[in-house]
Amino acid sequence: MINSNRISEEFARLAAIASPSFGEGEISRYLCERLTRLGGEVVFDDAAQRIGSESGNLVAYFPAQGRDCAPLMLSLHMDTVEPAHGVVPVLRDGVFFSAGDTVLGADDKAGIAEVIEALEVMRERQIPRGPVEVVITVCEEVGLLGAKHFDFSLLKSRRGLALDTSGVDLAIHRAPAGNKLRVEVIGREAHAGISPERGISAVEATARAIARMQLGRIDPETTANIGTIHGGQAINIVPRRVVVEGEARSHDPKCLEIQTEHMIECFQDAARELQREIDGALVAPEVRWEITSDYPRMHVPLEGPMVALVQAAAAALGRPLEVRAAGGGSDANIFNAQGIETLIIGTGMTNVHTVDESVSVADMVRVAEFLVETLRRA
Repeated sequence: MINSNRISEEFARLAAIASPSFGEGEISRYLCERLTRLGGEVVFDDAAQRIGSESGNLVAYFPAQGRDCAPLMLSLHMDTVEPAHGVVPVLRDGVFFSAGDTVLGADDKAGIAEVIEALEVMRERQIPRGPVEVVITVCEEVGLLGAKHFDFSLLKSRRGLALDTSGVDLAIHRAPAGNKLRVEVIGREAHAGISPERGISAVEATARAIARMQLGRIDPETTANIGTIHGGQAINIVPRRVVVEGEARSHDPKCLEIQTEHMIECFQDAARELQREIDGALVAPEVRWEITSDYPRMHVPLEGPMVALVQAAAAALGRPLEVRAAGGGSDANIFNAQGIETLIIGTGMTNVHTVDESVSVADMVRVAEFLVETLRRA
């Protein structure tokens, strides 16, 4: 059923449009025209004004086609990571790569091309389906900003699929909640060669804190990471200030709370260790911190109707379908928190967020076939 030449051409057009986070203006105009031509009614929300993007989130409504049932949401995002300007998609032996030192943009343009092709096929062949609401967000790659500022009054769907992960014949039903940490360690500056005893090093306090911290894989449900460290002024000054950014993630809310508290306590303990008397007064590094909930966890029940739907679609195509948990956050976390039961579906993209990113035409065809069968059964 799937037209492999058409999906290939669609992906190549999408990939060639620069669409970094906050710079989605051109691709949003293309998608508005393309989805309207496909029969959708397109609207944009006001997220652009609230987050500073060139475009708001796009919603395209496709009315029912011969079947009266509840609507299904298809979720995607239009932005890509950098380097995103001057993308030249090249097709070699059935696989798309970027020709230069840029990402390809298969994350998430492969998913967009697959949705467009599935809707094209269902329209051409008049395959019955219920109403579909296609949501394409902005600024997903910089903290799910589009989804977090989405106008949910625009949607009727209470179930959905988010096409936004590597692999094919794959559905993600669980993903962790995440906390972002920003810690500022304030020590006391002094000349490092003349009077180091009059200073307290923020770098040393930070190093001691991280050295005692549990990081990486904490348990089967929980991970943690220190991602950036910035501080110091010069090699001959005892450093006064360091800023550290990190994260904790867990499928278990209690484990997330415990890990987050542990990371902050490590900084506090290190500060106490470095307390000493200077000029007749007790001085210790000061620790300031901010904890921000990055995204809520998602958990779609294995025994629920959405998992049954995608399993039935895969079975009808004679394919295995892996249903498992994942370790990252996505727009699906936000949609699930809003009561829209959403699974994440693999789109075939590989090596995402690198200049080696790729996607095969055969995998995009495979996913589009799966979408047609799923929409037919929804």
